[in-house]
Amino acid sequence: MPNPVDHVSSPPVRRAAIWLSLLLIGQAAAWHLLPKTETPFTARPLREFPAQIDGWRLVEEHEIDPEVQRVLRADDTLSRTYVRSGSPVPVNFFVAFFRTQTSGAAPHSPKNCLPGSGYAPVDSGAVRIPAGRAGEVEVNRYIVARGDARSVVLYWYQTPARIVASEFAAKFWLVADSIRYRRSDTSLVRIVVPMAGGADADAEARAFATAVLPVLSEFLPRLETRAGG
Repeated sequence: MPNPVDHVSSPPVRRAAIWLSLLLIGQAAAWHLLPKTETPFTARPLREFPAQIDGWRLVEEHEIDPEVQRVLRADDTLSRTYVRSGSPVPVNFFVAFFRTQTSGAAPHSPKNCLPGSGYAPVDSGAVRIPAGRAGEVEVNRYIVARGDARSVVLYWYQTPARIVASEFAAKFWLVADSIRYRRSDTSLVRIVVPMAGGADADAEARAFATAVLPVLSEFLPRLETRAGG
């Protein structure tokens, strides 16, 4: 007897598949219509990012493994650990900047990369973070586990025109902003705080994000027509 479940498609899954297909079709069409050259711009080197940020201080600078860089294909990266006085937990801060996505280089979603590194997601959602002149922006929030260890992860995509959490929204705006501004540069920003030492890792991650968002806008290329969230 046929299993009726086999004939039932999950509406959310079906909608996501249709939405992704439309995005891919739109993106492929846009590449054919886009000018072959993009608007030039300058970007400050991420190595100049401050070592002191609103109470946090840099304690370790991490080199990107050559094999990771070969896969990542980012034009500039930043990987650091910050701590602040009175907090028992460090903050891992990672930024990958891509000057253009027309070459095929693009941010890898932590949603896919973290499981590949042995971290299992145990909770996911989105939170809103104050971002200076941009107002509040929405970012992804994950709790991941590896063995008995758990960490809070915040991440978002930051383009010259906006900050977005959703991978689908990032793809949509890539096409729209490429046509409008002739720019496809973007960055992946990720913050990881271990849930250890009795600290409120969630509050620590949000506070650090609030502190770095205005500073990041001075380093990552931006447009004056910026829109948050």
